[in-house]
Amino acid sequence: MSIARRWVFPIIWMVIFAVIGAALVKIAFFPDASAQGSDGLEPTGQVLDPQVPVTVGTIRNDVVLDGTVAADAPTPARAAISGEVRKVSAAVGQHVDAGAELAQIRGVNDDGTNRWSILTAPIAGTLTSFDLLVGQQVGLGDSLAQVSPGTFGVTATLAPEQQYRLLQQPTEAEVAITGGPAPFTCTGLTITAATTGGTGSDGGGQGSSGPVVRCAVPAEVQVFTGLTAKVTIAGGIAENVLTLPLTAVEGAAGTGTVYLVGPDGEPVATPVTLGMNDGASVEITGGLAEGDLVLQFVPGAPADDGSGAVDGGFVVKGG
Repeated sequence: MSIARRWVFPIIWMVIFAVIGAALVKIAFFPDASAQGSDGLEPTGQVLDPQVPVTVGTIRNDVVLDGTVAADAPTPARAAISGEVRKVSAAVGQHVDAGAELAQIRGVNDDGTNRWSILTAPIAGTLTSFDLLVGQQVGLGDSLAQVSPGTFGVTATLAPEQQYRLLQQPTEAEVAITGGPAPFTCTGLTITAATTGGTGSDGGGQGSSGPVVRCAVPAEVQVFTGLTAKVTIAGGIAENVLTLPLTAVEGAAGTGTVYLVGPDGEPVATPVTLGMNDGASVEITGGLAEGDLVLQFVPGAPADDGSGAVDGGFVVKGG
């Protein structure tokens, strides 16, 4: 018994520990390849192009711009002849009617006889600049007075590409003055070409600015120079039309291209015709039918659906 305790049992325990150690080494450094996948689980993840269907919806083409209230520019009164001022009939700050006499100018004809010209107010308003003196010499075309109409307008800068949304130019806009009266209709809307050179509309020394939208504030609406406003230009509405998000269309006006998934899984470029868009969705007027599936993002274009789930135009599905 003492021999067993002294030699046999220790040897048995040494053998057991050796077997356990060998098994651990085998598991750690020499895994059984045949055992892999024995649980029946295999990677199933795959990268898929997200698709969206063509749906019926409504496109409301409202272009919203940041605007500023400004007094309308004064109109100059110019001399019709060269000569001497013989009479002054008005003063700065005076209200004048259109056609009212401001001054009389005497000139000389080629034969030495006198000729007379009446300087009149070009519009009704207030004389903001008028400092003529009797006996003063003036030249043909000189600006001798400035008449301010006392009216206001709202101006806003339009991004050049937004002109595609206003091909049928509206004549009015809805204006909401920040901290001012209820929204009102601003009439006589015009869009003038972009300016190049000089300073931008904010005086910041920009080299160019976009097209300028301007409309007239009604006389009964009280406003002040420098007020800010939201200008909403209604470019039309299309109801019960086929639509797609703009992210799915290459192009945004007139014609475009969408991408269907072909039988081999590769994107197939498909031309479409486009109607109006609202900056997020676009009307499909030809080339697709309701329910057709197209790639949600144009291949190669950055993808962002706002949820953060899509990256680079692909979504990962599966386990």
